[in-house]
Amino acid sequence: MINVPIGMYIPGRSWVHTLDPRAKLLIMVVLSIILFSLNSALVLMLVMLLVVIGFVSARIPPRALSAIVGPLVLISAFTLMANALAWGGQSADTSLLGIGISFAGALRGLYFMVRLLALVSATSLLALTTSPVALTDALVSILSPLRILKVPVDDIALVFSIALRFIPTIADEADRIVLAQTARGAKFSGAGLLARIRAWIPVLVPLLVQLFRRADSLAVAMEARCYNGEGRTRLRELKWQAFDTLAVTSVLAFGMIAWFLVNRG
Repeated sequence: MINVPIGMYIPGRSWVHTLDPRAKLLIMVVLSIILFSLNSALVLMLVMLLVVIGFVSARIPPRALSAIVGPLVLISAFTLMANALAWGGQSADTSLLGIGISFAGALRGLYFMVRLLALVSATSLLALTTSPVALTDALVSILSPLRILKVPVDDIALVFSIALRFIPTIADEADRIVLAQTARGAKFSGAGLLARIRAWIPVLVPLLVQLFRRADSLAVAMEARCYNGEGRTRLRELKWQAFDTLAVTSVLAFGMIAWFLVNRG
């Protein structure tokens, strides 16, 4: 079975769940800037620690975390291998099957792996602890100043909300197609790479057809209801609390201190 928890909201009452969605988005932006602007292993470990604390506090099931990390294994392995190999005359510290291996490159690849894992985990924590509706309202609130420049903020938020909403739906549809193809004798594991790629073609084709059908049905339904995103009301209004200010301020202070220490060194 295919399990894609990204975009799937897990309700809860932890402090991570109760944070204002706007605060979560701002924290996510700050963490992303920290991860990609500061090349420090210590800072990276501290960010990973913050993400782990968030997952533990939110009581996210381990299977959800494994489903997030699982698809990154191939990308991480490729990143590590590409950096570990001695390219372009780079001196090799050792060799494996006649291929030069650089320890410095391997450490650099490991750093990139952990940074990618931290970014994806933090983004997934945001999606798992915040409903798509709340994320959409937060996005509209943050982008609202752009209305002065005639930017279609409501339309952008609508597209964002629909994308989040249909990720679990697409995963369920892919599950059903995989089960149907398996019942017909298709094999998705245990064969060569090319054979597995060919086995997934009968899954991807009907999945794409179904996606276009859903998109067309959604467009017809919105048009029939004369949908207009401007001036829409909300069932639950966002309320910024003192704890939200404390959380955002703490992450900003952490980023500033980390930037000062890294650049000073």
